Amino acid sequence: MGFRCGIVGLPNVGKSTLFNALTETAAAQAANYPFCTIEPNVGQVAVPDERLTRIAAIAKSAKVIETQLGFVDIAGLVRGASRGEGLGNQFLANIREVDAIVHVLRCFTEGDVTHVEGRVDPVADAETVETELMLADLDSLERRVPALQKKASQGDKEAKVQASVLGQALELLRDSKPARLTEPKDEDERRAFEQAQLLTAKPVLYVCNVDEGDAAAGNAHSARVFERAVAEGAGAVVISAAIEAEIATMAQEDRAEFLGDLGLEETGLSRIVRAGYSLLDLLTFFTAGPKESRAWTVERGARAPQAAGAIHSDFERGFIRAETIAFDDYVACGGEAGAREAGKLRSEGKEYVVQDGDVLLFRFNV
Repeated sequence: MGFRCGIVGLPNVGKSTLFNALTETAAAQAANYPFCTIEPNVGQVAVPDERLTRIAAIAKSAKVIETQLGFVDIAGLVRGASRGEGLGNQFLANIREVDAIVHVLRCFTEGDVTHVEGRVDPVADAETVETELMLADLDSLERRVPALQKKASQGDKEAKVQASVLGQALELLRDSKPARLTEPKDEDERRAFEQAQLLTAKPVLYVCNVDEGDAAAGNAHSARVFERAVAEGAGAVVISAAIEAEIATMAQEDRAEFLGDLGLEETGLSRIVRAGYSLLDLLTFFTAGPKESRAWTVERGARAPQAAGAIHSDFERGFIRAETIAFDDYVACGGEAGAREAGKLRSEGKEYVVQDGDVLLFRFNV
């Protein structure tokens, strides 16, 4: 199961610089002019997790494999994108394919980088992008909902469910509110709402791109963004894309000292990944053994067979049980054998809800 975050924003706010730094590649061209990113670049980023390192050391694993989060660098949006301006149609199509939106906002005042609208106002930038997404959703639903309502009146049960939940989303959009505020009344409506793939239904993480000197504490621009994020239930982090780009070129052993000199405890990557996990409501479980220790990602609330399916569909189809050890118990008991002897290894069935940090061994039969 892969989770992908789309990096979006107006042109020249630092999207491609951030993408390059996050993925430690030069896959996306970073240049001081609009639309330097035309095809969406996709990068898989290893999620840092100290627990995996400790598990691997105890299991004496030959290989360590982190879980990954995908980042998609999407072409810059301009006002009028919902009507096809700039690269609007392509931009909207690319967003539809991601699980969450990482919205990069210019909060730096560096004068030699051209802003597409000639000013530094991250809240206005956020509103520009949000408005275009809402207009695109509004246009889509104003065409779809009447047809669904007609089918519903003729007794179509599926159309009735869709008309109910999408009608609620349409009213929100008409009131200049994003579709993510829609409240499905049951599981059928939730499923119908997700299948609609509305752009403004996707969770949003605001990334405030600041000058190097503001990376530790932010600035007045980022403070306004955080206020907006709190008001709408979104996430927000402060980073300096310039610092992240520099860190990406450093040897691993030099990074901690460099960050310390800047008053930072961790990289922007770590902050973004942690915020992204929270935004998508994800958790990590582990598998461990002499060949490899590995981290896996599932949605919070996933049951044991679903977690098994993240490894291989055969594991889910033939699931029998999951031998489960909590991370703290795994460490305290010195691994699987010690946990088994101490009675800390549990045999869980199909209804078990996986917990963050679980070390799991799946038993299955296909």
